[in-house]
Amino acid sequence: MLALGLRPVGRASEFADQIHGLMAQTPLFSGLDIHETRKLGGFMYVYEAAPGVTIINEGEAGDFMMLLMQGMVDVLRRNRYNYPSRIAVAHSGHSLGEMSMFDGEPRFASCVTLENSRIAVLTRDSLMLVLGEEPKLGNKILLKLVQLLSERLRQTSAKLVSYLEAARDA
Repeated sequence: MLALGLRPVGRASEFADQIHGLMAQTPLFSGLDIHETRKLGGFMYVYEAAPGVTIINEGEAGDFMMLLMQGMVDVLRRNRYNYPSRIAVAHSGHSLGEMSMFDGEPRFASCVTLENSRIAVLTRDSLMLVLGEEPKLGNKILLKLVQLLSERLRQTSAKLVSYLEAARDA
């Protein structure tokens, strides 16, 4: 379910040139040509949000991902004291929410806009339509997703090993 406070702007295909420029910076969509970007844009919608809008809520089920087209987003995770702690700041070109879109698990973190922002949204249902109607494009996106999640898992594993070694040496 999309957050309250998002204002619909239109289909992402209307913003294909801007999105295509950002996709080179976005591992999930890098390598798509302008024609593929337009095709994918036909399955996505664009929204705008003012500063302070929570666009993804930690712990909620998620069935969509976002491409941040404009603006900045605070990525927050609640710590052991249940206080939101910043784990990242996302800028234009970053994608958010891929994991929950695919596995249906609760959102790992919350995302709050820090300034006026514009996002392109791809839902799980829309991705299924892409796979059915544009299988070459859908498979290209799935392969990129596997690569992206693999890279993130490697980074997380390296951090975990580092923490475990530091704890052992302490």
